[in-house]
Amino acid sequence: MKIFTAVIEKCPDTGLYIGFVPGFPGAHSQGETLDELNTNLKEVIEMLLEDGEPKIETQFIGTQNVMVA
Repeated sequence: MKIFTAVIEKCPDTGLYIGFVPGFPGAHSQGETLDELNTNLKEVIEMLLEDGEPKIETQFIGTQNVMVA
């Protein structure tokens, strides 16, 4: 079992949740709910892994708050 970290955003125009795995080309999807997005991302990642182990181009570290005046 592998665990991938996805970045999730919500589109203000469509209301859809958008998710992608940083550094994993093609590992992105969308859904009307977070559960649907998770299912869709899982399906995409499983499909991509059928072609072999991906070369992850970057490593997700985390998020950071930046304060500006």
